[in-house]
Amino acid sequence: MRRLAARGAAGDAGEVAPPAADSTDCAPGRSPSPCRLIDLCAIWDAGVFLPAAVAAAWKGAPSGVPRRRLNEAETLSSVQKAQLQRLEAARPRGPGSGDRGPVPRMARQQPPPWVHAAILFSLLSLSTAIEIPMDPSIQNELSQPPTITKQSVKDHIVDPRDNILIECEAKGNPAPSFHWTRNSRFFNIAKDPRVSMRRRSGTLVIDFRSGGRPEEYEGEYQCFARNKFGTALSNRIRLQVSKSPLWPKENLDPVVVQEGAPLTLQCNPPPGLPSPVIFWMSSSMEPITQDKRVSQGHNGDLYFSNVMLQDMQTDYSCNARFHFTHTIQQKNPFNLKVLTNHPYNDSSLRNHPDMYSARGVAERTPSFMYPQGTASSQMVLRGMDLLLECIASGVPTPDIAWYKKGGDLPSDKAKLENFNKALRITNVSEEDSGEYFCLASNKMGSIRHTISVRVKAAPYWLDEPKNLILAPGEDGRLVCRANGNPKPTVQWMVNGEPLQSAPPNPNREVAGDTIIFRDTQISSRAVYQCNTSNEHGYLLANAFVSVLDVPPRMLSPRNQLIRVILYNRTRLDCPFFGSPIPTLRWFKNGQGSNLDGGNYHVYENGSLEIKMIRKEDQGIYTCVATNILGKAENQVRLEVKDPTRIYRMPEDQVAQRGTTVQLECRVKHDPSLKLTVSWLKDDEPLYIGNRMKKEEDSLTIFGVAERDQGSYTCVASTELDQDLAKAYLTVLADQATPTNRLAALPKGRPDRPRDLELTDLAERSVRLTWIPGDDNNSPITDYVVQFEEDQFQPGVWHDHSKFPGSVNSAVLQLSPYVNYQFRVIAINEVGSSHPSLPSERYRTSGAPPESNPSDVKGEGTRKNNMEITWTPMNATSAFGPNLRYIVKWRRRETRETWNNVTVWGSRYVVGQTPVYVPYEIRVQAENDFGKGPEPDTVIGYSGEDLPSAPRRFRVRQPNLETINLEWDHPEHPNGILIGYTLKYVAFNGTKVGKQIVENFSPNQTKFTVQRADPVSRYRFSLSARTQVGSGEAVTEESPAPPNEATPTAAPDEQSIWNVTVLPNSKWANITWKHNFGPGTDFVVEYIDSNHTKKTVPVKAQAQPIQLTDLYPGMTYTLRVYSRDNEGISSTVITFMTSTAYTNNQADIATQGWFIGLMCAIALLVLILLIVCFIKRSRGGKYPVREKKDVPLGPEDPKEEDGSFDYSDEDNKPLQGSQTSLDGTIKQQESDDSLVDYGEGGEGQFNEDGSFIGQYTVKKDKEETEGNESSEATSPVNAIYSLA
Repeated sequence: MRRLAARGAAGDAGEVAPPAADSTDCAPGRSPSPCRLIDLCAIWDAGVFLPAAVAAAWKGAPSGVPRRRLNEAETLSSVQKAQLQRLEAARPRGPGSGDRGPVPRMARQQPPPWVHAAILFSLLSLSTAIEIPMDPSIQNELSQPPTITKQSVKDHIVDPRDNILIECEAKGNPAPSFHWTRNSRFFNIAKDPRVSMRRRSGTLVIDFRSGGRPEEYEGEYQCFARNKFGTALSNRIRLQVSKSPLWPKENLDPVVVQEGAPLTLQCNPPPGLPSPVIFWMSSSMEPITQDKRVSQGHNGDLYFSNVMLQDMQTDYSCNARFHFTHTIQQKNPFNLKVLTNHPYNDSSLRNHPDMYSARGVAERTPSFMYPQGTASSQMVLRGMDLLLECIASGVPTPDIAWYKKGGDLPSDKAKLENFNKALRITNVSEEDSGEYFCLASNKMGSIRHTISVRVKAAPYWLDEPKNLILAPGEDGRLVCRANGNPKPTVQWMVNGEPLQSAPPNPNREVAGDTIIFRDTQISSRAVYQCNTSNEHGYLLANAFVSVLDVPPRMLSPRNQLIRVILYNRTRLDCPFFGSPIPTLRWFKNGQGSNLDGGNYHVYENGSLEIKMIRKEDQGIYTCVATNILGKAENQVRLEVKDPTRIYRMPEDQVAQRGTTVQLECRVKHDPSLKLTVSWLKDDEPLYIGNRMKKEEDSLTIFGVAERDQGSYTCVASTELDQDLAKAYLTVLADQATPTNRLAALPKGRPDRPRDLELTDLAERSVRLTWIPGDDNNSPITDYVVQFEEDQFQPGVWHDHSKFPGSVNSAVLQLSPYVNYQFRVIAINEVGSSHPSLPSERYRTSGAPPESNPSDVKGEGTRKNNMEITWTPMNATSAFGPNLRYIVKWRRRETRETWNNVTVWGSRYVVGQTPVYVPYEIRVQAENDFGKGPEPDTVIGYSGEDLPSAPRRFRVRQPNLETINLEWDHPEHPNGILIGYTLKYVAFNGTKVGKQIVENFSPNQTKFTVQRADPVSRYRFSLSARTQVGSGEAVTEESPAPPNEATPTAAPDEQSIWNVTVLPNSKWANITWKHNFGPGTDFVVEYIDSNHTKKTVPVKAQAQPIQLTDLYPGMTYTLRVYSRDNEGISSTVITFMTSTAYTNNQADIATQGWFIGLMCAIALLVLILLIVCFIKRSRGGKYPVREKKDVPLGPEDPKEEDGSFDYSDEDNKPLQGSQTSLDGTIKQQESDDSLVDYGEGGEGQFNEDGSFIGQYTVKKDKEETEGNESSEATSPVNAIYSLA
C-alpha cells in the first residue's frame, strides 16, 4: 500500500495535523533535507546529535552495531559520571531483568546501561563535531569562533584589465574582523588608496580605474578572520597577473624536404600565464587538416610522419590563443618545398592501393619523432591527468598501439587521443604507475618506446580536522591525517601562530597528527590550524574548539498530532539540542517507565519506533531531554485509525457486446477519515462517460463495446492509506448462446480467514485455530500458514506450513527464541484470499544453535587475501539473542594452530596471505545461550596471481613441413590454470607475417604448427593463464632451416645416441655417438636445477667436450642435438656433479703429486746424509742459528750442536698442494762459501762467533759459471756435482 510522502514526524504511516513547515523526519535511509532547523539528523542512543555527513555514514552500518570503537583506557569526566549516575537511576527495569539481563534491542543482546552510556560519552567526548542548529534564537545566543566560509583559489590568476578581487569571508559570533598578510608580512590596507575591504567581509578589492600597474600587487596573500574566541586562516593565495606576450618577429626560410621524409614544424609559443592554447592554420586562416600522418603534438609542434607532394599546397602558421585577453597571435607561416621523383601531383594516386610506391617513395620502417630513443620516464601527480604521447615516422604511415606492462590499460579512465598517438588516463592513482609502451608498426616492421610512469601525490586528506564543541569538563580530540608521496609533514598552529610559540595549556596534549584535550574549560576556546605539506603542495584546515554549557532545548513544534493506521509501523521524532549532550527518554500517558524494548525501539537519533501499532498504543507520548543544566520535554499525541480494506472485490467477467456489466467494490474504512474511491482501466485513470455510472460501491457499464475490454482496478484511499483490487472484463463480439460458465454460479477467490487464536502454548509448539471465510462458490483446497518475526526481518512474512482445506486448526512446530506472529491464507481453484489479520505474538525461549551457517566458502578477491563468506542463519535457526559467528582458519599443509575471530556479519577477509594456498575453514554459530555444533571443515584458497612462465619450452623441427612444440607446466601456477595462450608469427629477414593466437586447455602441453613455407622461421611466445590473467611469457624461435647445399640423409635416418657424462665437482666430459656425415655441428644443451638453460656449440669431430661452468652438488639435465636440425636430438639424461673436495679426499696414495713429493723428500734426505759425511771427514762444525720454519722432511737431520739448512724458501712445497720436482736443485747467491772460510777469507759471524751462510743451488750451468763460486774442491761443489 502506498504511504503519503508528507508525514513530518509521523514516521512510516503517520500524518502531522496540522502539517508543520519545520517538521523533520530522521528515519534511516531518508534524505536529511527536510531538517531545516538543524544540520544534525543522526542521533546516538542517548540523544546525541551528529553532523549529517557522519549520520549518513552511520546509517549505512548494521542496526545495533556500534559505529566507532573506543580506547578502553579513556576515562570519563566528572560531568559524565554525574550524568551516568542519573541515567542508571532513571533507567527502568522490566520484569525478570535480573535473570535475563537488559531488554533485547534490535535483535541482539545489548550491554548493561552503564556500559552503553560509558561508550556513548567517551565517543562524544573524543570525537564530537556538532554543528550549531540553524535556529536563529540559538545562533544568536551561542558564542562561536570564526570559520572561513569562502576564499579565492590558491593559484589566483587575474585579468590585468579588471580590478583585482581576492575573496575571504567568515562567520562567527561575535562577527569576526579581518586583516591580511602579503608575502608573510602585514599588509596595511589603509596606506594604499587603491585597496579596500568589503563591508562585513574580508574580501580585498584593488581598483585600477585611477591608474596603477597590476603587476605591482603580485605576491602571496593570506586572510586572517578574528574574534575574541580565536583566529581562522585562509589558504596562502598566490596572486598572479595574466600575461600574453607578443610573438617574436622572425623570417622563416622555406623548408626543403624530400617526399616521404619526416618533418617537424616547431611552434615555440611565447610563454604566457596561463599557457596559451595552440592550433595550426594557414595564413588564410584555414585550419590544417590533421590525420594519423599529419598531427599536432602536445607541445604544439606539427609533425609529418612522411611528407607528400600535396603538403606544398598550403603554408603552415602556428597560432596561440590567450585565455584572459581572448586574443590570438599568429606566427609567421612556414612554406614547404617538397623534392619528389614524381613531379606531378596526380590526385588519382591518393586512392592508389600502394600510393607511396606509385609515387616512387621508398618504404621504410617506423622511427620515433617524439619522444626520442627507446625509453623515457614521466612523473604525474595523483588526481591529475596522465598524457603519454608517441609520434612516429615511417612509410607507410605507422599505426600506434598502447600497452601496459604486466596488466591491462584502465578501461574506465583510459582514452586514446590524436589518432591513437596520445594516451590519456584521467584521475591518476597510485595503481596507474608502471611501465607503458607504445608500439609503432607498418608493413615494414615495428618499434616500441617504453615510458616509465611514476605517480607522486600532493597531500590529500585521510581525516580532516572538524570543529569540536564540548561541554565544560569534557574530553575531545582534533585529528589531522593526510597522505601523499612523499609522505607529508604535519604542522599545528593555534590562532595563526605555531603551536610551539603559543602559551602553554596543561589541558592540551599534542601527539603527532592528533591534539588531545582533557577537562576542557571555557578558556580552552581557540581556532587550530593543521598545515600538511610536501614538495608537491599543501593543505590547510581550520578547526575550532568551542566550549558550551547549554540546557536542553526542543527543536520541533510542540504538541504534534500523529495519526497512524492500525497494525502499521511508525516513528515518533523528537529533535533537541543541548550541551553537555542530553539524554532522551520516552514516556506514555505520564507513566514512569521508559519506553524501550518489546514493541518499542529507541533509535540512535532518539526517535521512538513502534513496530506494530495496536489500538492500545493510542495516547500521548512525552520525550524528555536531560543534562546537568536542566531538562526539556515535548509531547506527541498518537491516534490509531482502522485500515482501509476492500472486502467485496470486482470479479473477472465475460460479457456480450451491448449488455450491461456491474463491477462491485465495497470498502470498509475508518469513519473519521475521508474515503475516496476511483477506478483505473488498464492502469490509467478511467474516464466516466455517459455509458458509465460510478456509485459508492460499484461501477456500471451500459452497452458494453469491444473498447471496454480490459482490466479495471478499484482504488479506495484515505489521506493515510489505500487499498486496491483488480478484475478483467472480456467482451464477446457475437450474440452466441450463453456458455456454461455464464449459466453457472459465479466463482471467486475465498474470503480471508478470521479470528486467529493461539492455544496449547508449549516451549517448541503452539496450536493455531481460525475461522474460514466464505469460499465464494469454489471449495477451499488449502490453507497456508505464514509467520513474521520482529528480530531479523520485521514486516516480512514467510511460509510456515500448508494444511488441507478441510481443517481449521493445526499444531505448529516452532524454533527457539523467535517472536512469532501468524496469519492464514485460504486457496481455491480461483486463487488465494487476502491474508487474515495477524494473530497475537508468541515468543519461544532461547537455546544454543543446533546448526551452523551453510554455503561456507573461502575465495581470494586479491592475490594476498582470502574472503570467507557464508549464508547467514535466519531467525528460525538463530535460537537466541546476539547471534554471531566464530570463524576459524589455518594453512592446510602446515597444520598450524587455528586463527579465529568473532563476526556479526556474513563475511570476513583474511589479509596478508600467500598466493593461492589452501586453507582449512570452519564457521560456527554462537548466541548468548551457547555455541552450535562443531562445524564441518571446508577447504578454501587464497587469491590467485599471474602464473610463472611455462617450463622447458621446446621447439623442434622434424621436417620442413611441421614444427613440434612441447612444454611443461609452470613451476608456480599461482592459481588454477585455465589454459595456455600461444602467439606465433612467421618471419623472413625483415618481413613479418600476421600474428596467430592459439588458446589451449590447461592439460595440453604439445602442439604442432603446419609451416606455410619451408623458408620462413617462426617466433613463438607461450604464456599460462589463470583467472587473474596471462602470466609471464617464454619466447623461442624455430631453428634455421638446414643448409640445402650439404647433402644429408633424411631426418628420420639420422640419430644421436650413447651420450656419456663423466662429471667432477665443477666440470664434466661429454661424449656421444651419431650417424651424421662429416662436418656436422652439434649443440650441447644443459639445464641446472634452477632452470637456467645453457648451450655449447660443438664443431664437427670435436669430441669429447668439457663443460667447465658447473656447480658442485648440482643436478643437471642434458641433451645433444644437431645444430642444423634441432628436431634430431638425443634422449635427455640427468647427472649430478660431486660436492667440493670429494675427489681430493679419495685414495691419496694414487695421486701423482703425492708420489712426486715423496720422491723429492727421499732425494733431499740423501743429500743431507752426504753433506754430513763430508762435514765429518773435514772435522769442522758450522752452527747455524737461524732455522727455517718448515722442515725438509719427516726426519730432522740436525745435530745437537747445530747443522746446515739447505732448504730453498721459494721452492718449499705448500701443504696440501700438488708441487712437482724437475730434478734441478736451485742455488741462490750467497755471501760466503765454505771454501772462503776454509782458506781464511773474510766470513760473517754472529755475536757468539757462529758462522752464517746460505747454500743454494744455481738455476742452470750458465749461472753457476758466471758467478764467483768456490773451487771445485769445495765440499759444496762436490755436493752440486753429485746432484
